[in-house]
Amino acid sequence: MFQTFSGSSRRPRQVNLSGQNTNPFAASSWTPAVSGTQKTVAHAQQERQQRQQERERLSAAKRIQRTWRGHKVRSDLADSRRKVWDSENVRDGNPKSVSKLVGQLQLFLAFFNARRRDDLERLLTLCQCISIVGYGPFLNLLEIQPCLPRLAKVTLDALTTTLPACPNLLLQLLTGIVFRRPRVMSRISQSYYSYLASLLVQNRSGALDPALIMAAIKEPLIVTVGTEENDQTYLGIYAAFALYFLSTSDLPNLLGRLDDVAEVVNIDILSAALIREFISGSAEKCDADSRLWLLAHFIALHRLQQRDDQKPEFLKALSLQLSSSSGEIMSRIGSKNNEIHQEATKEDHLNPVLPLPSFIEGQLSSLVDQNRITGLLVKFNIDYAKASSAGEEDASLLASYALTLLRIFPSRSDEIRMWLYLGYLTTSTGARVPALKFFWQAMCMTTTFSGIKADSKYALTILRPQKDPQHGLMASNDLVRDRDWRTILLFLELYTFVLRFTDDEEFLSGSTLNLRRAESPISRIRESALPLEDVKQLTLFLKNLAFTTYYNAGELSDDDQNLIEGGLDSYFGTNPTFTFQSDAEEEAIKRMGMQPFAGIAGMTFNYVRTIVSGVMRMLYERNSRRPFLPKDHWLMTSRFDMQGFIPAVVMEEERQHEMGEDEADGYDDSDDPSFQIPSESNRGIVGMSLPRRALRIEMLRRRQQKAARKKVLAAVGPRLEVLQNMPFVIPFETRVQIFRQFVYLDQIRRRGGHVDPDIWRMSQAQQDLQHGLSPREALGRHHAKIRRDSVFDDAYEQFYDLGEGLKEPIQITFVDQFDTVEAGIDGGGVTKEFLTSVTNEAFRAENGPNMFVANDQNLLYPNPVAIDERCEWLTQAGLDETCPEWHEDVSELLRQFEFLGRIVGKCLYEGILVDIGFAGFFLLKWAASGSGHDSGYRANINDLRDLDESLYQGLLKLKNYAGDVEDFSLDFTITDTIPVAGGTPKIITRDLMPNGSNIPVTNENRLLYVSYVARYRLQLQPFQQTQAFLKGLREIIKPSWLSMFNQSELQTLIGGDSSQINVEDLRRNTQYGGVYQIGDDGLEHETVQAFWKVMKELEDADRRKVLKYVTSTPRAPLLGFSQLNPRFSIRDAGNDETRLPSTSTCVNLLKLPRYSTADVLKAKLLYAVNSGAGFDLS
Repeated sequence: MFQTFSGSSRRPRQVNLSGQNTNPFAASSWTPAVSGTQKTVAHAQQERQQRQQERERLSAAKRIQRTWRGHKVRSDLADSRRKVWDSENVRDGNPKSVSKLVGQLQLFLAFFNARRRDDLERLLTLCQCISIVGYGPFLNLLEIQPCLPRLAKVTLDALTTTLPACPNLLLQLLTGIVFRRPRVMSRISQSYYSYLASLLVQNRSGALDPALIMAAIKEPLIVTVGTEENDQTYLGIYAAFALYFLSTSDLPNLLGRLDDVAEVVNIDILSAALIREFISGSAEKCDADSRLWLLAHFIALHRLQQRDDQKPEFLKALSLQLSSSSGEIMSRIGSKNNEIHQEATKEDHLNPVLPLPSFIEGQLSSLVDQNRITGLLVKFNIDYAKASSAGEEDASLLASYALTLLRIFPSRSDEIRMWLYLGYLTTSTGARVPALKFFWQAMCMTTTFSGIKADSKYALTILRPQKDPQHGLMASNDLVRDRDWRTILLFLELYTFVLRFTDDEEFLSGSTLNLRRAESPISRIRESALPLEDVKQLTLFLKNLAFTTYYNAGELSDDDQNLIEGGLDSYFGTNPTFTFQSDAEEEAIKRMGMQPFAGIAGMTFNYVRTIVSGVMRMLYERNSRRPFLPKDHWLMTSRFDMQGFIPAVVMEEERQHEMGEDEADGYDDSDDPSFQIPSESNRGIVGMSLPRRALRIEMLRRRQQKAARKKVLAAVGPRLEVLQNMPFVIPFETRVQIFRQFVYLDQIRRRGGHVDPDIWRMSQAQQDLQHGLSPREALGRHHAKIRRDSVFDDAYEQFYDLGEGLKEPIQITFVDQFDTVEAGIDGGGVTKEFLTSVTNEAFRAENGPNMFVANDQNLLYPNPVAIDERCEWLTQAGLDETCPEWHEDVSELLRQFEFLGRIVGKCLYEGILVDIGFAGFFLLKWAASGSGHDSGYRANINDLRDLDESLYQGLLKLKNYAGDVEDFSLDFTITDTIPVAGGTPKIITRDLMPNGSNIPVTNENRLLYVSYVARYRLQLQPFQQTQAFLKGLREIIKPSWLSMFNQSELQTLIGGDSSQINVEDLRRNTQYGGVYQIGDDGLEHETVQAFWKVMKELEDADRRKVLKYVTSTPRAPLLGFSQLNPRFSIRDAGNDETRLPSTSTCVNLLKLPRYSTADVLKAKLLYAVNSGAGFDLS
């Protein structure tokens, strides 16, 4: 029965019109059954195919026969012509012979074949005849003018065939043709210069006629009077000259010198030709080395012509070439003496990254020259003053070229900025102003600046790519915006540089400059200082622009994160790295389709965002130190719904966590030992790392993945992006609540929902019992016995291996020297007492580990000579750097710094306040650690004040010295004094820059000296210690959380609020025990009432003493005493009025005897807090 949904059991009828058997069992190899219709169709198809194949064979045979017959006819005709030519060979030079010679030439051109040896001999014979007549008279004959293009092609083919030999007669003939008919080069220019390049390369021995070769090179380049620069014939000739001749390696040695070529080269036409070729993509046919040689020869020709002007066409051609070769230049320049490069070459011997040839490096270095940079400013001033669209475009191009130099030569970027900064320009009113102020005025006149300053939403429309949807071409308003951006970015580059060595007094002098102009000469820095009202306008622009770039990062970010950002890391970051760019990296960059921002070589959206946020942070940090802006100037709360802001941020953080943000946050390839580029301290184990090329490819892959992940995370968490990169737009109290909420959520995730320590321990014990483990064994890693006389050492020994596990609740047992457990109240494992004891011993104790030192304000920072001290001690012990014990001991010291970072992070994590003050510049590094490499800590002269006041004052005097600073006999070196136990200190002199000992400090470069000294003292010298401490801190507190606060706010997080103690808030959040416990009537005990009466009467300083006496810190928590952990508590201590109040700081407990009067209570309380009485007196 055949069932269907219709209810009918009748099988439906099947109709097959294809002629094929649909029964799979009806026909097989052993039971064949053939349908007649199917067989007929198959036969018809086979016959049709056979007929088609036959037709194709016949057609092919006809073509072969036709081709052969044509070839045979042409060969026979050529042979017959050769016989005629041979029989009528003319050798004399009389007029009758000239006419015959013309016929012989025409006949020869009809049969010449460069592959036949006899035709080459005939051509030589013909050249001899022409030379007898004379090249000039013969080639000027009217009859042969139509033959000259063909004769030039024939002669060039013959010359190419005879390589490496060079018959002089043939080359003379070709040169003569080109001299008299330059237009023939339009057909043979590429082959012509390719031949000359091959001829020089294959004849390095110098067997050629130099004069003849030089004439052949120069003749096509001679431009007749009246020829326009955009003449297509000459553009083609110069393009071939550039791509096929100037791209040849080592031309100066092959030719002897380039001076003769430079005499005839028209740089303007050459520049125009190069612009055309690079824009069209034709120049990509040259390999990387060829483009480098082309660039070097192009620069050399311009220099040899001794031209002071740098025309826009030249600069544009130069910028295009620099952009095309940026990766090669950045990875290879200056690497001959680079130890990292030499080590890489040894390991990567199959595909080594070779240093640049000395000629190329010399020509590139000539671009970074003070006269050239100064000339740029002058040309910029002239073009800008034209007040026309052409003038604005030329000025914009000059700005673009200056920015290109900064991107391509990161190691010389400070010098470029300094030379630009030292220049003067003339405004439209005729006033002569410093370059910085000139660019500021030019920036203020742009529509981009005024639009973004007025409305942050306007920035989004500007930053979106403005493309024609049909043709993909840039709109005209985009070209205007590109010009605006170039001016803006050049100003920001200069301003960033200036802020590094401008102290607060000079910065604030901009508004009072005009009042003091007539009194005395003004320093360049004060003259360049912007008025505070202008600074306010600048901060509005930066704030609005940065907000858009971060809040809309998912839409705007490009995918080129850090691929060729080498210069920026070294300028803004802490550890300049050397970039090796392989072919795979270049291909990856091409695949990613990077478009330069505003048409500037190497400029990316990420770089623009970094420099904008960098300048903004520098101004914000200065305003935090010396306020000069209104109180709420930085806030942007109007862009958010503040009522739901905290839940929205927490939700974004949860989404990012679900996407694996924990692995990405703060990740740095340098944290992985297998991805470290060998440094001076670990060169002995270089061979143990991954092969160089594999390392570079893997690092590129990781960077691409990280960039893609960042883009996704930015789209998921726009509020988090703003909080992490410009947190000051949100009120501080809101950020503190977000921080505590983040910590709470992290505790819930890590502890399985059990935030309370005791409940977490019970849940862990139950889980361990289920897995067959004893609770003591499982929880033992979080328990430690600590001796009072060696708190730090015991803590380090027992808790270092926990790593991130230190986030979990720990249990501490204090023991004395006899291993006897101390008695006392254990309020949560005495965690608070333990943490404060560790920090006090590590940071304050005279016999402590000496890992931190204090400045004049008693603020702490890592001991900058700690590593040097340890190395010197090891040297005196008879060890050297190659010993394993040496490396282990230094690593042990760095691990102690790391552990100390974890301890401080644990205090922040648990909300435990510690009475420790850190130097501002050190706290700035905490905040910068969460923003990545691109906007890391920026050393400046003002931070030196927190490090060394005398050094700060000395550099100020040097910077403002009116005389010649060479009188001080300074050079670019710095001296470190290393203390030696029981001996005289050791003096070590180090270079501040390569070959610094041979570079004197002058009036022109003293600003660089000041900047380099600040960078060394604040960044480079304490780098290892600081990084180790921050690594430990980041293991407990996520870097993105730290980046939400500035230096003063971080200090408040650590030690509490420095404002006056709010007694009523403390009273509301106090717990009572014993007799003092509040009963059902809700009334406080008489002694408690007296205590609060006394607290209200006390001065704030005495209140702080009481608070420190009970909680070990004199400051209140940020969000009030409700956040104090554990809560402030008061318990009765009997009715003996002779006793003093005592405390248990581990649980914030005040043990207060029942005093009869408030006066007695006040006297006893003040005596106790001023005498330092504590737990022992109870």
